[in-house]
Amino acid sequence: MNRDLTVGKPATVLWKFCLPLFGSIIFQQLYNIADSWVAGRFIGEGALAAVGNSYEITLIFIAFAFGCNMGCSVIVSQLFGARDYRKMKTAVSTAMLLTFAVCALLMVFGLLFSDRLLTLLRTPPEVLADSALYLDIYIWGLPFMFFYNVATGTFSALGDSKTPFIFLALSSTANILMDILFVTAFRMGVSGVAWATFLCQGISCALALTVIARRMKAIPVPGKKPEVFSLPLLRKILAIAIPSTLQQSFISVGNLIIQSVINAFGAGVMAGYSASVKMNNLVITSFTTLGNGISNYTAQNIGAGKRERIREGFKAGIRMVWMLCIPFTVLYFFFGHIFIRFFVDHPSDIALQTGVTFLRILSPFYFVVSAKLVADGILRGSGMMRQFMIATFTDLILRVTLAILFSRTALGSTGIWCAWPIGWAVATVLSLLFYRRAFRNT
Repeated sequence: MNRDLTVGKPATVLWKFCLPLFGSIIFQQLYNIADSWVAGRFIGEGALAAVGNSYEITLIFIAFAFGCNMGCSVIVSQLFGARDYRKMKTAVSTAMLLTFAVCALLMVFGLLFSDRLLTLLRTPPEVLADSALYLDIYIWGLPFMFFYNVATGTFSALGDSKTPFIFLALSSTANILMDILFVTAFRMGVSGVAWATFLCQGISCALALTVIARRMKAIPVPGKKPEVFSLPLLRKILAIAIPSTLQQSFISVGNLIIQSVINAFGAGVMAGYSASVKMNNLVITSFTTLGNGISNYTAQNIGAGKRERIREGFKAGIRMVWMLCIPFTVLYFFFGHIFIRFFVDHPSDIALQTGVTFLRILSPFYFVVSAKLVADGILRGSGMMRQFMIATFTDLILRVTLAILFSRTALGSTGIWCAWPIGWAVATVLSLLFYRRAFRNT
């Protein structure tokens, strides 16, 4: 149900709101983890490398879906906090129309140029065909992913984090079962992994849109019917969506550049990185999602004129993410080899060594990057997109540049992983400075 985030003790409000979000992202990541697990365990190391290689390109599409999600979520949150339900409904329908247009353009782009993108990544010939097959099926499912993201953003804006959690829990569980069925029983190979994700995302999307439509209808608006489209609201949505999309897009492009550097080291390093980066993305995406929840909290309170609640929300957010850092850091640092073997039954020595090294280098710095993502959530929720972009691009530029430079030294592929902590640390300092400057007097 809808929840007002502008009343009650900030820490309690955030915990109740963000914990289902964390559960949702765990199940969301199970989509990608299940694909890699089934590919590696039931097909082979080459299939794992192919799915991981395609995953870096899918992040570009996810970046645009994330931008639509955040643009809708922040503006709807502000209008919901201000109790302007007429404009709120118009903002939701405007965001849906924007999403349709963006998704259609990306599908055309993806179907025309996906093969060229794989070639630019220097994809090894032995995994090129499977990478292209997986990616083509994924592109046809983009409408499901896009509209589900906007629906999720709307739920979050209304203070409802439980409904998307339920949808994701059901669809992710179904995805794992269908992955195994299509690959082991039907012998569909990599295409079976892709089709399982396609079908489950479609079911999630249909359920989410149905509930959103009913939720909007249940909110009474006296007088004339709300407009379906508003140009001023579109501009406000784009003011949040474009920087959010650029942030994720440039990160995705940066990841593609890094992936091309990794591909030069061969399929073994590719497979080890594919397995370990999925585990890393589970953590980072969890922190990002909690940061998105803090964005909704910030936007509702700014809409209600309660800026004084932001600092307490920041403190609660830091405590929340650091509590999550402890188990992830311990598990990844000391037991990384178990997670790599989870994806590949008999990994090669180079794949196992690559994955374990990656996790050991990055996991201690989760305490650093999580603080950045909490501060970023407040910057985004308050509309401070310029500061948000500066910190994000600093991280990206450092990681890509240093990954290229370090890979050419005696460190080899290990040098690539060393770039992550440096970029995270510098960007975290910037985000915290921007946050402190904006809210020091509240």
